[in-house]
Amino acid sequence: MWHANFVHLHVHSEYSLLDGACRITELVAQAKKHKMPALAITDHGVMYGVIQFYKEAIKQGIKPIIGCEMYLAPRSRFDKSSKNKETPFHLILLVKNNEGYRNLIKLVTLSYLEGFYYKPRIDQEILKEYSSGLIALSACLKGEIPQCILQKDIKKAKEVALNFIKIFGEDNFYLELQKNGIPEQEVVNENLVKISQELSIPVVASNDIHYIKKEDARAHEILLCIQTATNLDDPKRLKFATDEFYFNSPEEMNEKFSAIPQAIQNSVHIAEKCNLEINFRQAKLPEFKVPADYNTNSYLKELCYKGLKERFPEVTNELQERLEYELSVIKKMEFDPYFLIVWDFVRYAKEKGIMVGPGRGSSPGSLVAYCLKITNINPLVYGLLFERFLNPERISMPDFDIDFCYERREEVIEYVSKKYGKDKVAQIITFGTMAARAAVRDVGRALGIPYARVDTVAKMIPWEPNITIEKALKMESRIQELLKNDEEVKKLIETASSLEGLARHASTHAAGIVLSREPLTNYVPLQKNAEGEISTQYAMAELEELGLLKMDFLGLRTLTVISKSLEIIKHTRGEEVDINNLTLDDQKVYKMLSKGNCVGIFQLESEGMRDLVKRLKPESIEDITALLALYRPGPLGSGMIEDFINRKKGMVEIKYLHPRLESILKETYG
Repeated sequence: MWHANFVHLHVHSEYSLLDGACRITELVAQAKKHKMPALAITDHGVMYGVIQFYKEAIKQGIKPIIGCEMYLAPRSRFDKSSKNKETPFHLILLVKNNEGYRNLIKLVTLSYLEGFYYKPRIDQEILKEYSSGLIALSACLKGEIPQCILQKDIKKAKEVALNFIKIFGEDNFYLELQKNGIPEQEVVNENLVKISQELSIPVVASNDIHYIKKEDARAHEILLCIQTATNLDDPKRLKFATDEFYFNSPEEMNEKFSAIPQAIQNSVHIAEKCNLEINFRQAKLPEFKVPADYNTNSYLKELCYKGLKERFPEVTNELQERLEYELSVIKKMEFDPYFLIVWDFVRYAKEKGIMVGPGRGSSPGSLVAYCLKITNINPLVYGLLFERFLNPERISMPDFDIDFCYERREEVIEYVSKKYGKDKVAQIITFGTMAARAAVRDVGRALGIPYARVDTVAKMIPWEPNITIEKALKMESRIQELLKNDEEVKKLIETASSLEGLARHASTHAAGIVLSREPLTNYVPLQKNAEGEISTQYAMAELEELGLLKMDFLGLRTLTVISKSLEIIKHTRGEEVDINNLTLDDQKVYKMLSKGNCVGIFQLESEGMRDLVKRLKPESIEDITALLALYRPGPLGSGMIEDFINRKKGMVEIKYLHPRLESILKETYG
């Protein structure tokens, strides 16, 4: 198959937050459209989009080249003195192989954990230590060599170039040429070509992509205004000098560099050197140390049978068969350590008097979890399926979401960190995106449109889950009218639509924790937030795909309230109430709920839910379970709730499509 003779090696996706405007899917599609054999991702100082990019490129038949535009401290990464505040230089690093990938992860992590000062910075020391398996490009005008040239210090520029050759090796350092219409760039290019000839250092062409089409330059300007909290009327605002930072076609790049064809050819040569294969789905569970004479499987089995005898006065054949089946699936899927890890920290929490929830999601479907006292719900009583939690036909990590007392959740995380090693445990990053209303407000500020006017337009967008501007236009005739008759609003909506959905900011997931067998930096780049918390640079879904153990340590205020209530009862009445053994058939409770007295009750306290409880009038825990399942966007919009209530009250005849379905659907009235 014929391929283009050029590859883009300097590319910023939307994960160069509020700077890159390229959505990864569109970016890769553009490379495919132009028949490019490969494409790089080189976001500013981070690796946020790496896994998503890698998978999307493979999916579309493009070779993914993983990289990063690093910030290089002029002196030491530890130099954070305000007296010596110097702008860090830029340097493009591209991954050749698995060793290079691990080294890039280390460099990006250290830039945050050790070198962060306004920007995540590395220095020469760690660059030398972790240079193997990497290719370096001299970067844009903010690179060290271009800066020396602009300061007319050609001697220093040559020294810096030779130093990079020494660090990376002769075949792994290139002088980067760009044609972006900036006069200073032409000066730099001319001198880079001379240095290349004098020192025999190869050149390579790039275009420092920040947006996909040339006409996206205006939207990108607005994105920069959002980043810097300025507007287009501000003469001092951050802006690019030209509109050339788009995804140039191979033909455009060949035309621009017709006098230096080797710069085009070298982009393909570099791409041919980069051959990273990321290993997905191979579980990297932490090691769980078991007592002598046991392995993880035998120890898990012993704990389960001990718990089975404590949970059930009589161990029936049905119980034993179910337990053996679950243990066999767990053993086959090699998840024994996973269950032991969860058992251990739940046990620790309970021993320390930290209240733990009875179970959430699909995990109460496991008898093993019930015997280990991870959950407190008997799956056999409620007909819960183990396969919803762990299915041998679906190879994926099981998922325990554990609720802890909100005030003491950190104690459990600290225990896990100490047990498995702080370098093997981290919190998980999450990304906020520019949702429909937020995009309109952000863009309105950047355009300098009065707040009241922007607010009026934003409020026309319906409050609905996953609403987009496109959907809102179809639903709301007032916005359509404004688009036809008001140029200012038209520009606002069109620009907001082009930026909607882009990643806007990074934050720490409220509950997610990741654990690993080896130091996390063997697999994942880390960063430190303003509060000093260390989190991954890959989001939760990517961590699971990499085979890392992800758990939700949920801090639940309701458990804190219950815990304090029990303390107050004990202090004032001298009674110890066992919250785990309360009866679930107290009709006084259901009568109280049926009146809508649900304020302060977990998952029943919202106005909509209180109204639903009054209409349904629950009489059992199964009715409340059904309510929680029904109070979701799908059933709410389909009329299913009315049907359920009417069937419960006998106002609609209950019919089954087949008599055999009655035993399954009887509890939920067909």
